[in-house]
Amino acid sequence: MTTKHTHKGNFGRLVGGCPRCEQLARGAKPVSWQADKARRDQEQRDAAHRAHFAPGGPHERRTCGPVCTFGDW
Repeated sequence: MTTKHTHKGNFGRLVGGCPRCEQLARGAKPVSWQADKARRDQEQRDAAHRAHFAPGGPHERRTCGPVCTFGDW
């Protein structure tokens, strides 16, 4: 859990005297939402799946081996 801002919304601007803004100014990472990461991860898996099974792709060329284990990660 991060320190809370002590001011009303100043999107993208740091406010003096706010403990969270001071942390960010010292290099703390901004909060990232798990839903965003999960969505990006799923998009990457979907893109890899489409590329592997696309016409002319590795699966059709049989470069994935005698038993395709693509996606077994």
